[in-house]
Amino acid sequence: MLMYPDSTTRSEKVDMIAVLKERLLAAYGEQLLAIGVYGSIALETEGPYSDIEMHVVTKEYHRLEDLEFVYDKFKIEIGFHDKQAFFEKAKKIDDAWAIKAGAFIHVLPVYDPTNLFDQVKSLPFKGLSLSAHRVMKEFMVGEPYETMAKIRNSYHSGNHNYIPLGANDLVWETAKLIGLANHTYYSTRAKTYEESIQLESVPSGYKEIVHHVKYGQLTDTEMVYQLCEGLWTGLNDWMESLGLDYRLKQLPF
Repeated sequence: MLMYPDSTTRSEKVDMIAVLKERLLAAYGEQLLAIGVYGSIALETEGPYSDIEMHVVTKEYHRLEDLEFVYDKFKIEIGFHDKQAFFEKAKKIDDAWAIKAGAFIHVLPVYDPTNLFDQVKSLPFKGLSLSAHRVMKEFMVGEPYETMAKIRNSYHSGNHNYIPLGANDLVWETAKLIGLANHTYYSTRAKTYEESIQLESVPSGYKEIVHHVKYGQLTDTEMVYQLCEGLWTGLNDWMESLGLDYRLKQLPF
């Protein structure tokens, strides 16, 4: 077995973060407004193999290239944004909102003289109530509808190879819709499924198929197909109950 990815303790990760902070300040100096850590380390839920994820916010017009690399025992990801771009990214409402919002809400500051990260915490919710339903309808057309069509194509062709992959896609797409509908973000990608089934508004058929996806029980393609059909029906009933009709009654042109 390869030794890497390496395991590291929280103390080792914190020490590495301190080194990165000093190197960033030395390299970019007055260009920097704030440095913060997000993800499992910020939530204090990291495992021994978790990576270090950092926001670096610069002054306007100082756009630096993002970095993602392996150094020593650490996998490190550093995103550089000028202040305006960082604030706009935090406010963005799209289909990935429930997955990404936590990266702006839970930030462990390591250099933040102006309390910039405190200013950002509320931004992911700004405009959410006005935008969530529009995004859900657009996403339903672009992803789940297309995924279900592919699942049916696979089933009716007699070649069921795509069905397990399609089930994974359909469940993930539904989890994103559930987060938007409940105005609730997930703490980490790894906990998305277990957190999503606890939310108040969930389409019927979702919990049943999530169990199979979580544990990789997808070899019985007939059963998996029927679970997909059950979720698809539940998902459409749920969208209708929310007042979201994504199918047009007439051509748009």
